Amino acid sequence: MTLPQRTAHIIKHGMAALHPCVYGELGVKGAVEGMSADLEREIALLCPHRDAGATTAAFVARLPEVRRLVETDIDAAYDGDPAATSRMEVVMAYPGLYAVTIHRLAHELYRLEVPILPRVMSELAHSKTGIDIHPGATIGERFFIDHGTGVVIGETTVIGRNVRLYQGVTLGGLSFDKDGNGALVKGLKRHPNIEDNVVIYANATILGGGTTIGHDSEIGGNVWLKDSVPPFSRVYNKPPAPVIKTIA
Repeated sequence: MTLPQRTAHIIKHGMAALHPCVYGELGVKGAVEGMSADLEREIALLCPHRDAGATTAAFVARLPEVRRLVETDIDAAYDGDPAATSRMEVVMAYPGLYAVTIHRLAHELYRLEVPILPRVMSELAHSKTGIDIHPGATIGERFFIDHGTGVVIGETTVIGRNVRLYQGVTLGGLSFDKDGNGALVKGLKRHPNIEDNVVIYANATILGGGTTIGHDSEIGGNVWLKDSVPPFSRVYNKPPAPVIKTIA
């Protein structure tokens, strides 16, 4: 199997461990054991000079906190969407939750400095849902992506608690700094900070590592921002005047 195929197998076990009621034909214990075995093998291949067993054990030790965060994401989706009839529906049918669940797993591997694998996990979620979350992004509890198609969240984005995004939202970077040789400077803060209790509506674009959206703010649809806004802000574009003609 290729690395993406093997990574998909790890994701399958991870989803079973976090959502056993839907994906858990192996049971939680079997899912964690299977994921651990697959992870240890991949880490040994990717990092031959590293203790793959210890890294895998550190990842497994973080699963209870990942499970807690995912439960808060389920609650946020159910509480925030009037169309949601049950939490089971959210788990089974909401692409935003699927992408965020995979992100929470990938983010722990990213924090453990496992190369390549977290990025492949995020791209598999991207290809299935149209939601592109870099595994480096830091996301607080009760995160809800409604609809989701076209959402992009960059590597150094920091998102607080109880944040909701709609389809087409971009949390991205501005132009990138270059060194004296013209190569891109890596490791800089490039993407925005979104504080607690923020709602960002469809197709809004927020750019820049120095940009902060203050808590309890609303960002309207199609807004383009590269400047910070204070807490309790409401940002929106002046709607254009429509032209309505009667067809005789």
